[in-house]
Amino acid sequence: MALSTELTELLGVAAPDRAGTDGRFGRGALAAAVSRAGGLGLLGGAYGDRAWPEREVPIVAEGTDQPWGVGFLTWAIDAGEVEQALEFSPAAVMLSFGDPSPFVDRIRRSNAVLIVQVTDLDEARRAVDVGADVIVAQGTESGGHGARRGRSTLPFVPLVVDLAAPVPVLAAGGIADGRGVAAALALGAAGALIGTRFQATTEALVDRSISKAIIEGRGQDTERNSVLDIARGAGRPTEKYTARTLSHPYLDRWRGREAELVGDSQARRDYQDDVARGAIPSLPVWAGEAVDLITDLPSAANLVTTLAAHAEDALTWAGRRRPNNRPRAHG
Repeated sequence: MALSTELTELLGVAAPDRAGTDGRFGRGALAAAVSRAGGLGLLGGAYGDRAWPEREVPIVAEGTDQPWGVGFLTWAIDAGEVEQALEFSPAAVMLSFGDPSPFVDRIRRSNAVLIVQVTDLDEARRAVDVGADVIVAQGTESGGHGARRGRSTLPFVPLVVDLAAPVPVLAAGGIADGRGVAAALALGAAGALIGTRFQATTEALVDRSISKAIIEGRGQDTERNSVLDIARGAGRPTEKYTARTLSHPYLDRWRGREAELVGDSQARRDYQDDVARGAIPSLPVWAGEAVDLITDLPSAANLVTTLAAHAEDALTWAGRRRPNNRPRAHG
């Protein structure tokens, strides 16, 4: 059976999985590869770096003739950065972590599909109110940034599906194989947004130590924290958003002492010094709870194909098993 959903019809893509890439490791090459394979490659913004659109957006725009998108962290950007990206006619623009309304009108005028990522029901209602074409419901299992007090993907996604109908919803958080995509569809989502799994692909421009850490990582070794954002001086609103990462020396040193770290400028300088001399990784290893399922380093094209095929298999298997598994009536 073909995996045709509201998402594939809206965006003209073949597979209902989207690869969300961080602007610092995924870049245009990975997003273009995902789109060429039939998914929607999403190029993530690099924390308001004005040089980033000039450098990376042309790579994905020139690297595929299939639909692709670009994502922004609304707390870190201004209208000029959105304008730069829109000049290359992306099929979709995703806004995450903040108020999307200042950018909605400009995105609408471009005819790009407006995707808004949400981490709680208040954000979901706001996404509906601003007229999002697609909503991403992100559960707390996700790698990277998300809500400090969010909900798990399994209960959160159907809530957003019901609240937002008929707006299509994508599931995000803890999805790393075709079974996860199938589960998202069973919850009523039109597809899945997948991040950590695509870090471990040949096109992801990450240090070998990061891809090795992801392949060898375990879900129980991940934790959601604000320590590393504070230590790095990332500027993210840590009172609401934290990040799920693999273990890190500064986590062990400052866990539970975040307020103290905020006021310790020397500790933050020490962090930068440790990065400079190679004592700690230059970036945290963002990883979701499904990291255990990542055991190889395929090409992005092969991964998109495999995810779609395994999702079809999982849905077919579930459909065949269900009648035989019905509980027998008693009495």
